[in-house]
Formats: sequence, C-alpha cells, structure tokens
Amino acid sequence: MLRSEISALLGIQYPVFQGGMAWIANAKLAAAVSEAGGLGIISAMNTDSEWLRTEIRKTRSLTDKPFGVNIMLMSPSAAEMAQVLIEESVPVVTTGAGNPAKYMENWRTAGIKVIPVVASVAFARLMERIGASAVIAEGGESGGHVGDLSTMVLVPQVCDALRIPVVAAGGIADGRALAACLMLGASGVQLGTRFLMARECDIHENYRNKLIRASDTATIVTGRRSGHPIRALKSPMTRQYAESEYDSSVDDAALTALRAGGLRKAVTEGSESEGYFMAGQVAGMLKNEESAAEIVHSIVREAEILLKGSTRWLE
Repeated sequence: MLRSEISALLGIQYPVFQGGMAWIANAKLAAAVSEAGGLGIISAMNTDSEWLRTEIRKTRSLTDKPFGVNIMLMSPSAAEMAQVLIEESVPVVTTGAGNPAKYMENWRTAGIKVIPVVASVAFARLMERIGASAVIAEGGESGGHVGDLSTMVLVPQVCDALRIPVVAAGGIADGRALAACLMLGASGVQLGTRFLMARECDIHENYRNKLIRASDTATIVTGRRSGHPIRALKSPMTRQYAESEYDSSVDDAALTALRAGGLRKAVTEGSESEGYFMAGQVAGMLKNEESAAEIVHSIVREAEILLKGSTRWLE
C-alpha cells in the first residue's frame, strides 16, 4: 500500500486529490472521491456563501471522510467564502489565483489545513513562509488557468526548495504519472481532467463526448495577451478567441467579454459556439466513463504495481 506524507497529514487513504474545478466540482463529485479514499474538493467559484454552505453540508451527508474546498482568491466573494470555511469547520482549503496571506491566520487558528496552488518556486517558498501546510505544484499541462513551467520541471524544483509536502498537478491521468511524481519528490497528485469522466461528474453530454473524441493535440492555450492564460479543448469559441487575441483592432475589454461565462456554458449547456471546455493535455487519454472510486483505485493500483517492479531497472 502506498505510504505518503500528505495522506498522513490529511487523514486520507490515498494521495490523490480531485481538482477544484469551477462549475464542476460540487458535493456529489467531492464526496464520491473522498469516499473512495482520495481528497474530494468543492469549488467555491463566484457563488454566494449559502450555496457553498449547502454544498459543504451535502458533502458531509454523503461521506464522513476528509474533503476540501477550493477558493479562487480573485473572486469578488473570496472573503465571504473564506469565512464560511471557518464557520463550517472545513478540514482543507486549496487556493488559486492569488495570495491567501490575509486569510491564513484565521484559517490556521480554525484548524484548517491550507494548500495553495503554485506555479513557481518563488511563490511556493512564500506560501511555506506564511504557514501553508502543503502546496500543489501545477504545471502548464493542466486544464484551466496555467503557468509556464511543465510539471516535470516544476515539481522537483519545488520539492527541493520546501520542507512541507508537495502535491503534483498537471498532465496526470493514471498510475504511471502518480508513480513518476512520487519519484520526482511529490507526496501525491491532483487530477482534474480525469475526473471529468467520473459518473458522479455533472457535465453536459457534449463536454464528455468532446473529451472522448480528443486527441493528444486537442487542447489550446488562450489568454496570454491578458496575462490569464487558460487551456481548453479546441472549439469554435477557442479558435475565435485565439484569432481575436492577435488582432490589434480587438481591445482587451472585447476579449474579456468574448470569453465571459464560457466555462458555465460548456458545463451546463454544452455550447460549441460559446462554451469554453477547459481540459488538460491528458484529454487524449480519456476514453471511458468510470465511477470516481474506479478512477481513484485504478490509479493507486497501477502506481503500486509500477513502484514494486521498479527494481527491474537495477542490476
């Protein structure tokens, strides 16, 4: 059985996190992943506190295992959501799109383990200094908002720089990647795109079908001009955005409006013309719908087999 520092820290059976994907990571999916032995994560998104409170309580009604909430710190409702986590005694919070420093003391006092997503060594070091329990080092292969460094390059450098546990993310879909990340020094992995194929994941059929049809070159990164690059599946919308991004006659406000609400339209409506189907580069590896438990257990089982057989490379 896999032994992991992050598993011991959080009280979970397997070192497998489910990413906090906006409009996707709800109580149903998070509870299923936690119940399977991983760490399920609810996305706070840009909703109100009562929606988040309801999802937290729903998760607790479905599992007695640890779970987390993801907060995007650039959200206008971030402060409101941060307080809900304290009031509801959420065990783990993951953060993205900003610095959680102003919430850190209150969260830690409430006993919440804070695990920020980082895309550089410098930011990872800052998170350790302000009291993070661990970090998620996310490479540019991931879906949604991405950084510049690849997972293979970022993870070992972050592991070398920190004393706290590091969770690897970006380009991870199976046990091979889990085993590889452990060898790079990580204590576990976070997967987003793979869990889009979970039966408990409530995405539109068009979204799921696009993933099934995806090839190894099915994704595109747009938004570098704005400073907020996003990886998504190629579609009429992403192609239009990519063309507009390099058109000097299109101003920044028009670009922002073009992509506004695109993820919600992909998840809830499956809209090809307006939807932003966020997914990582592993999309081409996903061909079958499975339960969250089947996903978690197959990843762990494959990693264990590979790690036990790793001595075959030695004389």
